[in-house]
Amino acid sequence: MSQQEQSNKFRSGFVAIIGRPNVGKSTLMNHLIGQKIAIMSDKPQTTRNKIHGVYTGDNIQIVFLDTPGIHKPNSKLGNYMMKSAESALKEVEAVLFLIDGSEDIGGGDRYIIEQLGRVKTPVFLVVNKIDKIDPEAVLNKIVQYKDLYPFAEVVPISAMNGNNVTTLLEQISKYLPEGPQYYPADQVTDHPEQFVCAELIREKILHLTREEIPHSIAVQIEDMRVQDNGVVYIGAVVFVERDSQKGIIIGKRGALLKEVGKTARIDIENLLGSKVFLELWVKVKKDWRNQDRVLNDLGFKHE
Repeated sequence: MSQQEQSNKFRSGFVAIIGRPNVGKSTLMNHLIGQKIAIMSDKPQTTRNKIHGVYTGDNIQIVFLDTPGIHKPNSKLGNYMMKSAESALKEVEAVLFLIDGSEDIGGGDRYIIEQLGRVKTPVFLVVNKIDKIDPEAVLNKIVQYKDLYPFAEVVPISAMNGNNVTTLLEQISKYLPEGPQYYPADQVTDHPEQFVCAELIREKILHLTREEIPHSIAVQIEDMRVQDNGVVYIGAVVFVERDSQKGIIIGKRGALLKEVGKTARIDIENLLGSKVFLELWVKVKKDWRNQDRVLNDLGFKHE
């Protein structure tokens, strides 16, 4: 077979993105596929499900799994997140271990490397945030990590600015087998629109609230339909664990909830390509993160 014939073969596969909380996994996912489907926040542990993002190029399709940050769980929701992240390592052609190049190696990084010791899949070391540190520091960081694990590839990037992301895609393509095109070329995620809309609403709450709120909220789309005038109506409920949290999210005279709705609507309209009427309610479900039935209703199903 000629080199030309070889390059024309369609290749496809699944690639997991793992790392400590808050190292930029969702930012990288969104940049890779060119559209926002995973929420971005400076607060850790904000990704709760495996988010499947689809990149389709010439003769190639990569399905990325953006996993919850690997951490020590302290609730049933936390256990779900950890199982979700660890199961992703068993179903992929390659693993991207994303680190924050501006931070020292920590216990969380060492814990992940320990887990990788049981993985037979090729693992890439992806050094993020290179725009924040000088090149020599990047090289020193790479040497430190290579002493801990035999990485198949090492790629320094900036997920925020897109530096070297094309190189990362080229390196991944070398490890993909010949395979089918799993999704249409214009599809960027396998999650239903309701899921992505709920995540976009949750992202806005994370940006606008204090530390006590982020892990206590969940968003569920209860109604989504196209009205006669062509506007998409979305009714969503924000669940919290305590009455005091409900007051915080609603805000003085409803100001914070109104801002959440306003900013989320803009992102949802960009996602759907149509006008949106977004209605939000806040309800209290005490200790929902430890209730199996509630977790199941919200889509956190054990695998």
